[in-house]
Amino acid sequence: MIELKDRQDADLAFMLRFENVAWYENGTVRILNRTIYPIRTEFVTCHTHQEVAKAIKDMITQSEGPYTAAAMGMALSAYEIKDEHDPKKIIDYLSKAAYELSHARPTTAAQMEGIVNGAVAVAKEIVDKGITGQDLVDAMFEYAYNYENNNYRRYTIIGHNIAEKIPDNGTILTQCFAGTVVGTMLRECRRMGKDVKVFCAETRPYYQGARLTASVACDMGFDVTVITDNMPGYVMKKKHIDLFTSASDVITMDGHVVNKIGTFQIALAARFQGIPYYCTGTPDPKHPTMSNVVIEERDPELVTESLGQKITMNGVKGYYPAFDVTPPELVTGIVTDKGIYAPEDVHKYLDGE
Repeated sequence: MIELKDRQDADLAFMLRFENVAWYENGTVRILNRTIYPIRTEFVTCHTHQEVAKAIKDMITQSEGPYTAAAMGMALSAYEIKDEHDPKKIIDYLSKAAYELSHARPTTAAQMEGIVNGAVAVAKEIVDKGITGQDLVDAMFEYAYNYENNNYRRYTIIGHNIAEKIPDNGTILTQCFAGTVVGTMLRECRRMGKDVKVFCAETRPYYQGARLTASVACDMGFDVTVITDNMPGYVMKKKHIDLFTSASDVITMDGHVVNKIGTFQIALAARFQGIPYYCTGTPDPKHPTMSNVVIEERDPELVTESLGQKITMNGVKGYYPAFDVTPPELVTGIVTDKGIYAPEDVHKYLDGE
């Protein structure tokens, strides 16, 4: 049994605890179904890595969740091949699984590749030593756990960096679900003794802000209010918002932020109101500019319904780009584990400046 040391999920909300994000155990990966939480608390159990990839594609898990699910999916793929002892066949199988998991959603494929390819590299090292079977599965799970734990450790630093920008008794506005960043940011605010109020845009059609971000804030004991997606411009002034923050699905090396659709228009309103917009995440050298970023377009029918209930007349069409692009001039700062960078300076992140 692997000893799980120095867990970084202490004092975080239920849905951010490791076992409630994505967890490998005994030949399955269990994933909290974030498409229905907190309306219902249900888990999807995946028996193959292909089922994990489908869960990622179907938005069963979101924000940081798909990355953890992919890492745990690699442990599951090792379980699937545990009776094979030919090193080439093992690595070929794991490499195919890595591709399938990392390309479940196109916009984040480049970031996903780093995680799953890291698992394959660990597997190669293990297999080269003649280690296969359950020992290989255990090594893949340990890799996944360490990835998740170290990610939380890094996001604790990010959470601290953005918490320092929030005034005491401050009010912040969030967009979509920043996952671990929301939890660590609020945990750091509590450690600093800051009393913070949170407003969450609902972020249709999956309502990640209403169901996920708001749930994390509420579960951790913070004052939290949900608003609809067409309210931010008015609410910023009416409720004296001090800071707008979002996570990111891609930050290009020239400072563009790709995030949940709606982020751009909130950033525009924030600039008009003189409110700083701080985006959290890591600049991605695989995307020097927007030229090779694929903006995912999802099922348009999701726009014509709400929580499974059709809300438009038959014949009315929908359109659903999952992300939009906020240009650097609307971003106050990119908050990373190495500090806060002006968008035009994000390239310095790679140099540790």
